[in-house]
Amino acid sequence: MTNKEKNILKIEKKQQRLESDLISEHFPEVSSIVINMTNSYGRKNPILISRTFNFWPNSHAYFNIECLSKNCVDGGFDLNQVITMMIENHQNSEKGVLVCKGSSLSSDHSHINYKITIQYNEKS
Repeated sequence: MTNKEKNILKIEKKQQRLESDLISEHFPEVSSIVINMTNSYGRKNPILISRTFNFWPNSHAYFNIECLSKNCVDGGFDLNQVITMMIENHQNSEKGVLVCKGSSLSSDHSHINYKITIQYNEKS
């Protein structure tokens, strides 16, 4: 994949995020969402990277995290369904593992161990 094609994909993903509703519109009962993850990639000498993503009511409700493998194309981790189910069930915390299923020239995709914490607005 050329750099031009990679840039087009990045622009498309950014546009998808911008077109998504705000958390306050889509999930008005939520005051914050925190995603803590450990990203691991590389088979021979795995590289571990800890990342934290904070979402507030004025953040876009777009929970797709990019794969860190530099050869990954159209991959990443879609946490939209996990977070939606957590909110529907009024869960505060959830842990799990996801593997990137994007296309790549190598099979060196990353995987994540994640913990999602959701805080809800206090009821009056």
